[in-house]
Parts: sequence; structure tokens; C-alpha cells
Amino acid sequence: MPPEYVELIAKPLLPTAIFLAGVFAGMALERFVSRIRKQAWRKRNRWRWARERSGGDILSGLWTATKPVSAPTKPIDPADQLRIVMDANFTVQPLLNKSEARVFKELDRMVIGCNPAWQVMAQVSLGEILRSKDADAYSCINSKRVDLLLVDENCLPRHALEYQGHAHHQGSAAARDAVKKEALRIAGISYHEIVGGHTTPSELKRLVEKLVDKPLAAQ
Repeated sequence: MPPEYVELIAKPLLPTAIFLAGVFAGMALERFVSRIRKQAWRKRNRWRWARERSGGDILSGLWTATKPVSAPTKPIDPADQLRIVMDANFTVQPLLNKSEARVFKELDRMVIGCNPAWQVMAQVSLGEILRSKDADAYSCINSKRVDLLLVDENCLPRHALEYQGHAHHQGSAAARDAVKKEALRIAGISYHEIVGGHTTPSELKRLVEKLVDKPLAAQ
């Protein structure tokens, strides 16, 4: 008798153990494949699976599958704002760039020369000079600004002037300007552009003389 047979006879439990291990491995593999197939079927028939779980109500099944809407972000209260500001670092930056500052000084000199009671304001928020009962419309202009604003002796905004540099119309600048221009037009504030490298001092002076009212004594 071959020695390997003798060894098997001497160890009768080894074949049984190998057989049982194979059976259990096969059962585990079959369960795994069955679970994968069931998950794939549920994914393909999600609406039908939801209806069965909800007792036949297809709408309730669909609603349960919908992702919950996240709660709106809670506004930061003043105490938290103070803490955040105290932990931050702030530095001063110029209100106007060099080109805008040159135009501002020249414009201010011309306006005072025409009427000392008038003033030139820089970087004015539209939300501070315009108002509207339409909340959506107001939100469209609230954070927008005009470069230069001419106000009369009663601090009433009269004319807006925008300085157009070389890169001004890049991106969405033209669309933003159109929104500002229309809102100002509706409010009765005129809109004018000063183009860098094109508008001459004499042209700017003529524009100021046309826009600024003469003092009452001079009239």
C-alpha cells in the first residue's frame, strides 16, 4: 500500500476537515454574492423598494430617499464677531489707487472752483445713497460702489463718476457697471465715465462746469 494512503488512514479526520472547510467557504461566498446582487437590485429598483418598505405608498418612499436640507448657517452674533476681530490682524490700505487719487484731487479742485458748497466723495456704497422697497433689487446694489460722487450743498447725491482704468472691463466689470448705471438712472443720479489715458483735463473741466450748479449769489 502506498505510504500516502497509509497516512490518510492514520489521520481519518483530515479529509473530513478539508471537506467541511470547503463547504463553509462555498456557503460564505454564495452569501456574499447574493448580498451584492440584492444591493444592486435595490439600487436599480429604489422606488419599488421604498414603496414596499412604506406599505405601498410610493410617495413616502420617494420622500424618505430625499436628502435632508441642511439648516441655514447661524448668523454670527456681535460677541463672536468681537472675538474673531480681536484674534485677527488688520492693516490700512489706500481708499483710492494712484490713478484714482490723481483724478479725485483734480476733480475736487474743479468742483470747489465752480461751487464751494459742493463736495466730492470717494468710494461711496450705493446702499447708502439709494433705497428701494424691493428687497431683491436693493440686495443687487447694496454692496456696489461708485468711484466718485458729487453731492450738493444739502449733501444730496447728484452725479456719479466712474474711473475706467486699463483693466476695468475685465471679467464681469461691465455687467456690474450696467447694474449700477441703471439703478442710478432710476434714482435720478447721472452717471459719467472718466477714461484713463483718454479723458483730458479740459474735457473733465467742461464736464464739471456742466454738472455743478452755480452758487446762488452768482446766479
